[in-house]
Order: sequence, then structure tokens, then C-alpha cells
Amino acid sequence: MSEKRQPGTRSAASTVEVDAGHDGQRLDNFLMARLRDVPRTRIYRMIRGGEVRVNRSRARPGQRLQDGDMVRIPPVQRVEREPAPKPGRDLAERLAEAVVYEDRGLLVIDKPSGLAVHGGSGVSLGLVEALRSLRPELRFLELVHRLDRDTSGCVMLAKQRATLVELHAGLRDGRIRKRYRALVVGDWPEARQEVAIALQKNVLRSGERVVRAGGAGKAALTRYRVMARGRCGAMPLTLLEASPLTGRTHQIRVHCQVSGMPIAGDVKYGDDATNRALRSSGLRRLFLHAAGLEIPREGAGPLVVEAPLPDDLAGFLASCGVV
Repeated sequence: MSEKRQPGTRSAASTVEVDAGHDGQRLDNFLMARLRDVPRTRIYRMIRGGEVRVNRSRARPGQRLQDGDMVRIPPVQRVEREPAPKPGRDLAERLAEAVVYEDRGLLVIDKPSGLAVHGGSGVSLGLVEALRSLRPELRFLELVHRLDRDTSGCVMLAKQRATLVELHAGLRDGRIRKRYRALVVGDWPEARQEVAIALQKNVLRSGERVVRAGGAGKAALTRYRVMARGRCGAMPLTLLEASPLTGRTHQIRVHCQVSGMPIAGDVKYGDDATNRALRSSGLRRLFLHAAGLEIPREGAGPLVVEAPLPDDLAGFLASCGVV
């Protein structure tokens, strides 16, 4: 998104006390919510350069804030952003039909493949920006978690700060369960029900994120269950239910890759020749779908939200006899 700098709009330094409603929020998200007219790159530069202080100490972008923390925000140059692009009629209609659950504090969208969850890095309009434009009556609307651009399925957005804090806590302690459908290339063994391999995130010069297994990475655990098998020509395929117990970037994709069976259509972690063969047979994108969520509720059974497999993926399974 292009920006125009305006002279004379440099703010003074300030100190903000974190209240209970922001307890557990990441520092970078805390700042972006308060400095919406400051570029994201500038915010990250301020944090990494030590200009932002939490309780008078240097901090990391992903540091979780606590109730009562004192955050020093340095003087910053404000910018005037051009008006955000509005979603076209087709996207507006698709998102209106994509609501799979909504209550006072929570909105769950069945995100279509190809739509980023938020703008940035060459993407001017993402899911959250489109929804803010389409639902101006919602004074607060924030992503609870993220999906890769090519992944379809359930995405949670919070309509209240308290809901965001509660759901973040549920994700951190594993009370919220996510279920995915993943089609992998190969015969996944029935006995392989868990993959526990640490993952390390790397950012290339181009800005592309690539995750590698092992090394000094963070612990990651994914549970798998075989659902069906089939073939694309001579190529064996296995449909899996994948449940990540940790929330690492590209976790399911890399755990499948290091198991020797990458997800079908994965251009980042799969095999080019295999993906070309799959494309010629009708698979046009990554076969990874966030099929369901189980969210605990106080005094009641869990809220179960499901998004059916999209027609393109269901049709490909049928053509390959995956049953």
C-alpha cells in the first residue's frame, strides 16, 4: 500500500500502561493497533532498535505483555495512507456466504484459497481489511490466528478485545483444537500418528518465509489420522486429518515434507515434477483445508465449527478415487 509522508506530524514520546484487556497480547500487535498510521516496517524497526521499551527494558516483537506493564512508545513520523481498496462485488458476495459462525464476540470465516488473511508484502487487500470494509458497524475486528494464503478453511476473528484475549489463551494452552484435511503424496503409514520435530523459521532476502526442520528451532507437534487412500495415475495419495498441537509457521506442511510425503500441490515444500503432474490431473493449488475448530465454552460443551471441503478439492479426490 503506498503512503504519503506529511510534514509536521511527528508525535511526542509517550508511555502507555497495559490493562487487563491487553494482557497476553504480542507487543507488535499492541503497537500496530495504536499506530495504525505508522508503517509496519517502522514499528518493527523501532522494537528491534531498542526504541520501544517495556518496563524500561528492551523487548522483542513477539513478547507477550502483561497487565500493568509500562510500554514506552518513541516519537514517530505519522503518514497519511491512501484510502484502502474496497472489496469488489464478487469478493463481497463470497465473504457474505463464507460466514460459518458468528456470535457477539466471535466471527468464523471459511476463507477461500488465494486470499491472504491480511494486507502487506505486496497484498493490498486481505481478509481482515475486506471484512472491516464490509462490516463498518464492527468497531473492533482482529484476526485471532492466521492461515497461509493458499490454505482454505476456518479463520477466527474477534469482535471484542476480551474475546481476542480469551481465544489467544485457548490457542496457547491447547484448549482450542484445529483440524485440517491434507492430501499427501505417498502411502502414509497408519501407525504414524504423531510427528514431533522442531521447526526453525527463516526469512530470505526476498522477504519470503521458509521453515526448516530441526536445528535450533522451536518444538512442534502434529497428530495425524489416515482418512482415505487413492491414486493419481501411478502416484499414491493419502488423505489425512492433521491436528497441530503447537502453532508454528507452516507446521503441517513441513512435518509432511520431512516425513517424505509432502502435501499435494505444495510449491514451497513439495516436488516440482510431482506438482506439475498433479496440476495436469486437475489439482490447481495446495491441498490443505482448515476443516474444523473445537472451542471450549464455560458451562457448556465445546463449540464445534466446520467448513466443508471446497468443491475443487472434493472433485479432485473423486477423480483419484480417494476413498
